[in-house]
Amino acid sequence: MIRQDLRQLEVYTSGAGFTDLTAALNREIASSGLDTGIAVIACLHTSCSLTINENADPRVLADLEAFLRALVPEEGVKPVSGRGELRRWLHDDEGPDDMPAHIRTALTCSSLSQSFTGGRLLLGTWQAIYLWEHRSGRQKRQLSLHLIGA
Repeated sequence: MIRQDLRQLEVYTSGAGFTDLTAALNREIASSGLDTGIAVIACLHTSCSLTINENADPRVLADLEAFLRALVPEEGVKPVSGRGELRRWLHDDEGPDDMPAHIRTALTCSSLSQSFTGGRLLLGTWQAIYLWEHRSGRQKRQLSLHLIGA
C-alpha cells in the first residue's frame, strides 16, 4: 500500500558553503516507517539550493563554490564580452550578497527527487545531498521533505 509523509526540517548554516543533509534525511526516512519510495526535498527559500555531489574530496565543493562565485560576483555584472561597465545589482535590500544569492539559486536546484530503499536514500558510493548556502551570514533554513512509498 502506497503512503505519503510530509515533513519540514530546520537546517542551520554557518554561512556560504555546503551542509551535508544526507544523515538527517536518512533519519527522517527511517522514522517515517517507509521502506521504499521517493523523497522530494525542497528548499523553502530563494537564496540557497540543493545539490547531489561528491562527499569524499572536499576540494570538489570548494571548486564548485569558487566557480559559482566567479560566475555571479557580488559586485555586479559586466557584459559577457567583458567589455563595458560594471552594472551593480539593483536588489541589495539585505546586503551585497542578496541578489547574487538569488541568481545562484536560479542557476542551481531548489528541489530534488531521490529514490530510497531499505529506509535510506539510494545514493552512489561517493554521493551526498547538500544544502548549498549562497548567503554570507548564518541562516536558519526550512526544507520540505515529501516521502511517497510503501
